[in-house]
Amino acid sequence: MAHEHEGEHEFILEIPEFEHLSYEVEEGIALVTLRRPEALNALSQDLLQELAEVAEVIHQDPEARVAIFTGEGKAFAAGADLKEIAALKDPFMAREYALLGQQVFAEIAALPLPTIAAINGYALGGGLELALACDLRVAAKGAKLGLPEVGLGLIPGFGGTQRLPRLIGRGRALDLIFTGRHVPAEEALALGLVNRVAEDALEEAKRLARQILKNAPIALALAKESVVRGEGLDLAEALEIEADLFGYASATEDMKEGVRAFLEKRAPNFKGE
Repeated sequence: MAHEHEGEHEFILEIPEFEHLSYEVEEGIALVTLRRPEALNALSQDLLQELAEVAEVIHQDPEARVAIFTGEGKAFAAGADLKEIAALKDPFMAREYALLGQQVFAEIAALPLPTIAAINGYALGGGLELALACDLRVAAKGAKLGLPEVGLGLIPGFGGTQRLPRLIGRGRALDLIFTGRHVPAEEALALGLVNRVAEDALEEAKRLARQILKNAPIALALAKESVVRGEGLDLAEALEIEADLFGYASATEDMKEGVRAFLEKRAPNFKGE
């Protein structure tokens, strides 16, 4: 249970009882593990709802400074739940279903801290779209990634047609979407779809998280905000945002501590202030 003291008041973080995922925080790293291994962690509506809830928990948790998303068993997440898709009766229900997934992943993408997907097996369809909503992706050797929806007569509906081209470019994205093929981890790295490939995706994601944790929390949040807000704007507008956030960062105690530590040739002690 996370908590912090604010004067005489103690903030208690209420963590829901999750059925399809687990949440734990250790040394600043919040770990979310999808736990439907019997279904290869397929994204049922119940699991999507729990992902929305855990995103809110991460947002409020003062102990969480980097978040890692991973899956139990042989898959990160092998897509949406096909039984639920088959039960969609008309285009209006299907649209609402897509909007649900988009909203959940938008909440994850909007988290004001670095997020990492540790891809330990299949990341297909909605599973890859969940990974795309994270800032960084680490894949295990042997992992397979793809958007196979056109082979089912569908299109990616949880953000894949928008986030994938923004990440790897239109031509490469359309290659994956049109063919629906499963891309091995090494090709995903070459495409820019993942950032790192390792024997153990989760351990590598934790190593990456620990590297990130050495840096100032407010600066990390502001750097992410600058990149995200600048996307889609012309360069002049985006540079204005960067300058504003640079100015904000310069007023923090962490900036003073960082400069002082550099001059004193010691490791900084950042406090997120």
